[in-house]
Amino acid sequence: MDIRSEFGQRIRELRARSGMSQEMLAYRTGLDRTYISGVERGERNISLVNIEKIAAALQVSVAYLFSNERFSATPAYQPKEFTVPFLERFQYKLDHEKKILAFTVSGLLTGKDVDHMNATLMGICSVFGKGELTLFVDHRDMKASDGEPAVYSPEVAERAVVFQQNLLRYSSRAVVLCNSEFQVQQLNHVTRESGIPSIHLYGQDKEMVGRAYELLGIHGNELIKAKK
Repeated sequence: MDIRSEFGQRIRELRARSGMSQEMLAYRTGLDRTYISGVERGERNISLVNIEKIAAALQVSVAYLFSNERFSATPAYQPKEFTVPFLERFQYKLDHEKKILAFTVSGLLTGKDVDHMNATLMGICSVFGKGELTLFVDHRDMKASDGEPAVYSPEVAERAVVFQQNLLRYSSRAVVLCNSEFQVQQLNHVTRESGIPSIHLYGQDKEMVGRAYELLGIHGNELIKAKK
């Protein structure tokens, strides 16, 4: 496989795991859909300027486009991803003593799911003062029905910015366990937009969870633990 085909496959994978069509990626880059299609088929000698546009649309760095992390090119965010109701995939727990609000989500999110989390968690946060809470978030199981990691869709990413801006009133910082380096890249972008101080971790599970505990100044959490 030559470098153009390899790069095109990489773009197809990242687009698919973001729940984006070629039309949506074209819109977000300002490029024509036929151009995006040609890039993905390895038929274009893409310029550095357009590589930068695609990276920005995917909410990753240019360097990440050339990393070794690979995914399935199967599109995520299909209707079958949402057969299990969101309320069965969303859990949260407040540690009153440590003032840590932990929450986990398995599977994928819709914009309405983010709005529901916002309403639920803001109800808990509202009894605290500004900056009193720390957030502990677990996205390790944010996977599509094929078992492969996925990241926020564009709609979810936009809602997440608003969600985090609301949380910023009560939270001094957040620590997030991620399902991939791709998700770290995307959440870095989201938190730059929202302004919430946030640390995004990805790596070997036990080490990642241990690092999160260290950052939070705790020895364990009732909801979020290392996987066996």
